[in-house]
Amino acid sequence: MKTFSTSRRGIQKISLGGLIITLGIVYGDIGTSPLYVMRAILSGSNGTPSVEFIYGAISCVIWTLTLQTTIKYVLITLRADNNGEGGILALFALIRKRAKWVFVFAMIGGAMLLADGVITPAITVVSAIEGLRIVNPEIPVIPIVLLIISALFLIQQFGTNILGRSFGPIMLIWFLMMGIIGFQQILTLPSILKAFNPYYAFLLLTQHPGGFLLLGAVFLCTTGAEDLYVDLGHCGLKNIRITWIFVKTTLILNYLGQGAWILNHTDTINSSTNPFFSILPSWFLIPGVIIATCAAIIASQALISGAYSVISEAIQLNFWPKVKVLYPATSKGQIYIPSINKFLWIACCCVILFFKESAKMEAAYGLAITITMLMTTILLSVYLRLEKKKWFFVITLLLVYLTIEGSFLIANMYKFVNGGWVTILIATVLLFIMYVWFKGREIKKTFLQFVKIDDYKNVIVNLSKDQSLPKYASNLVYLTKADLETDIESKIIYSIIHKRPKRADTYWLIHIHIVDEPRTMEYTVCPIVPDVIIRVEFRLGYKVDSRINLYFKQVLDDLVANKEFDITSKYQSLHDYNIMSDFRFVVIERIQNYDFDFKTVDQFIMDAYYLLKKTGISDVKAFGLDTSNVEVELVPLIFNQPVKDRLKRIT
Repeated sequence: MKTFSTSRRGIQKISLGGLIITLGIVYGDIGTSPLYVMRAILSGSNGTPSVEFIYGAISCVIWTLTLQTTIKYVLITLRADNNGEGGILALFALIRKRAKWVFVFAMIGGAMLLADGVITPAITVVSAIEGLRIVNPEIPVIPIVLLIISALFLIQQFGTNILGRSFGPIMLIWFLMMGIIGFQQILTLPSILKAFNPYYAFLLLTQHPGGFLLLGAVFLCTTGAEDLYVDLGHCGLKNIRITWIFVKTTLILNYLGQGAWILNHTDTINSSTNPFFSILPSWFLIPGVIIATCAAIIASQALISGAYSVISEAIQLNFWPKVKVLYPATSKGQIYIPSINKFLWIACCCVILFFKESAKMEAAYGLAITITMLMTTILLSVYLRLEKKKWFFVITLLLVYLTIEGSFLIANMYKFVNGGWVTILIATVLLFIMYVWFKGREIKKTFLQFVKIDDYKNVIVNLSKDQSLPKYASNLVYLTKADLETDIESKIIYSIIHKRPKRADTYWLIHIHIVDEPRTMEYTVCPIVPDVIIRVEFRLGYKVDSRINLYFKQVLDDLVANKEFDITSKYQSLHDYNIMSDFRFVVIERIQNYDFDFKTVDQFIMDAYYLLKKTGISDVKAFGLDTSNVEVELVPLIFNQPVKDRLKRIT
C-alpha cells in the first residue's frame, strides 16, 4: 500500500491565533442569534411582557444553550469524529457499512442542513441592516441587503482568503461588544440573574398561555449548534471547546442584558422593537450596526462554505450528482461549487423578496435545522451503540434528546403555515435529488454483472499479440467497479472483445474505492498478467477530490522509478528516441435499453436519475481525465437478456 502526499486541513493545535480563527469559522450562525431571538420571543408575549415571562424566556434560552449546544454537541457529539472530521455526513460515513439503513436519516439531515443555508444569510443580514431604521425609519433595507448578498455570492468564485483572515478578529470584536453592552444593562437590573433558575422556564412553558409554542422562538438561539460539528475538521475539538466557553458567556450576558432592558422599558415596547439594537448606546448605534452587518456577512459566508462542503461530501457518498468543484484559492481547504453557489444566491434573494422583513423570516427559520438535529441524534445513538457504549447511556441520550428536539419540532411546526413551508419545500426538493441519485445508482448496481478475469486472461493476452488487428492503443485504461481483484465487469469484457476488438500492449484496470476515512490517499498495484493486465486500486477518502488522471500519472512515475514497468513506447521508431508510449482511457456509460421494463416506481426513479445526470458533469470531467485521449462508450444496461416471446417461423 502506497500513500500520496497530502496536507492536513484546518487549525488543529491550540494557540491564540487558532482560537481567534475558530471564532471566525464556527460561530457565525449561533453568534448572530441575539439579533432576532428576543424579538421573536417578545412577539409571543401576548401584550406587555411580565417579569415572570422575561425570566422564563431567558431561562429557556440559557438552558437550551446548555442542554442542546453545550452537552449534546460540545461535550458528546464532537467526540464522534471521523478522523477529525465532523458533520452529519461524516457521522454517516462512520456507520454506513455497519448500519446501511441509516442512509435515509443522513439524507434528511443533509437536505435540511442545506435548506437552512438558504434562510440563514437572509435573516442575519436583514436583521443587521434593519438596525439602521432606528436612525432613519425610511432606510431602504431590501435593496441594501440584496446588494450585500449578491456581492457575497459573486466573490466566492475568486476565493475568500483575504476576507477570511479578518473573520476571527471581527467576531472577537462582535462577541466582546455583545458581552459588554449586555453586562452594562445587567447592572441596571441585577435581579435578571434569577433567569438562571430553570424553575422560571418550567413556569413559562406550563402556565403562560401559549408558552409551549414559544419554544419555536427559543430554539433560534441554538440553530448554529450543528455548525460546531460540521466545522470540527477545520478547527479541532479543543479549539471549539475552549472558544465555546467565551462565546456562551458573551451570548448569555447579551440575552440577560436584553431582558433587563425590556423590563426597564415595558411601557415603550411594541411589535417592531428589537431589544438588541435598543440596548446599544445612541452614540454607538452606527458602529454597532456596522459590526453587526460584518458578523452577519461572516455567518452567511460560513453557511455558504458549509453548503459547499456538504455537497462535496454528498458527491463522494453517492448522494448527489457529480458537479463541477473548483479550488479558487491556493488552499485546498477552500472549495467553490458554481451550481450550488447559483442555487443559494437565487434562493436567498427569493426568500428576501418574499418575506421582506426578518420578523417574518423567523417563521421559516429553525424548522429545517430542528429536523437535522433530530437526525444527528438518531445517527449518534446508532454510532455510540456500534462503538459498544452502554445501553443505558445510549437509550438515555436518545430519549432525552428526542424529547427535547421533538418538543422544539412540535413548537416549530406551528410556524409551517406562516413561512416554515418555505424551508421544508426547499429541503424536500434537495432530498428528492439525493434519494433519486442514490436509489438510481442502487438500481443500476443490481444489473452490474461480474465475471472471473481468469476466464479471459488467455483471450486478452492473445488479443494483445494479434498482429492481424490494428493496435487500438499502446496502453488501454478502463475504470472498473469490481471490488475484488479476481473479478471484472462483463461490460469491460464486452468492450474489449465483442463490441470492437481492442488490441493494446497493456490493459489497465483502475478501481476507485471511496473509504470512510476522509483524507485517505493510497493505492495498490496488482499485476494480474505482468506487463499485459495490471490493476490499480485507489483508496480515497470521501473528502478527497477524485483527480484520477493526476493520481494515475503519479502511479506510473512510481512504477518507472522502481523499474516495475517500462513506459517507453514499443513502436521501434519511437522507442529508439526514448519516447513515452501512448495511453487511452475508455469510459463505459451504461444506458437503459428499452426492451426491458422496470417496475413503475423504479422506472420513474431511473427517468429522474438520467435527467439529473444530464444536469451534472460527465465521469470524464468528474475524474479529471484528459479529454484528448478518452473515448466514451455506450453499452446497454442489460445485455444477453433472454427473450420471453419467441418468433415463430412460418416458411
